[in-house]
Amino acid sequence: MDYERVNSLPELHRPYTAAADRYEHFGYRRVGNSGLLLPPLSLGLWWNFGDNRPFDAQREVLRHAFDSGINHFDLANNYGPPAGSAEENFGRMMRKDFKGYRNELVISSKAGYDMWPGPFGSFGSRKYLISSAEASLQKLGVNYVDIFYSHRFDPKTPLEETIGALDTLVRQGKALYAGISSYSAERTAQAAQIARDLGTPLVIHQPSYNILNPWVEHGLLDTLRDEQMGAIAFTPLAQGLLTDKYLNTTEVQRQGGRRSLEAHLTEENLTKVRRLNEVAQSRGQSLAQMSIAWLLRDGAATSVLIGASSTAQLDENLGALQNLEFSSEELAQIAEIAQGDAGIDWWKASAIG
Repeated sequence: MDYERVNSLPELHRPYTAAADRYEHFGYRRVGNSGLLLPPLSLGLWWNFGDNRPFDAQREVLRHAFDSGINHFDLANNYGPPAGSAEENFGRMMRKDFKGYRNELVISSKAGYDMWPGPFGSFGSRKYLISSAEASLQKLGVNYVDIFYSHRFDPKTPLEETIGALDTLVRQGKALYAGISSYSAERTAQAAQIARDLGTPLVIHQPSYNILNPWVEHGLLDTLRDEQMGAIAFTPLAQGLLTDKYLNTTEVQRQGGRRSLEAHLTEENLTKVRRLNEVAQSRGQSLAQMSIAWLLRDGAATSVLIGASSTAQLDENLGALQNLEFSSEELAQIAEIAQGDAGIDWWKASAIG
């Protein structure tokens, strides 16, 4: 090897060796009663890892995440934009940097939302789920994913068929564990029983969950405990509302991009956000850090899915792990501030079933 030439390359283009201390930053959490362990923070590749961002920018964040102990990367067939590009880009990352670390990584994917035209390009049919899983493996360049999810409940396909498809993927060795996302408590219990009867238990549920949208605390978390399943929360920061980005907002501003927050930037919600920020400051945390810590408190989420467009943003979120303890007074204050419907329920509707 020409070491002089290699050392002259920009750091991102040098051969990657993961940080030796990557597993010394925090403990890993058991998912339900399974043998699967997840970091308290997992990296979701929903938006910042499609073709909308330079690959080197993605690569920097992914390397930093793994060096920091985040070994779980969460994808879906439709992540991008455009749909599918996040899996393709992560496949490039596997070839360039992560190939030698495959046994350390937890890679997850899902199928359930619109992906291709025709009657078999969405929801939960056996044909769609298995076809999508095959396509995801090809894009990712791996032989299996660690977790494969039914991304949403399909009201027109028998639940036995949807869960049976997950069972098939596990038995074929194309997924090590099976999970569901955005299922109601009732549907979760039904799905878990079907899976148990098939011999491939569901180990994890991925719901939308944050301080302003705690719907899972009204039944779903109890069901997950009963079924001995883990929970991994997405939208922990309510699409940015639970950050300092809107603390000084005084009027509704249209937000371009993946999903508009215009309807949620009401004075009532902004007042809640400002009051929550005061609680966070009293704890020595940013609003985002407290919001993540709140999800990781005892009895809530096993792991929290964060998004990050930069290493600085990733480090900000990792800072939440420095204080995960809440007093009863703080929890009561947060509950009092957040009570009522903030309207942050974009995915709850798909969980009603």
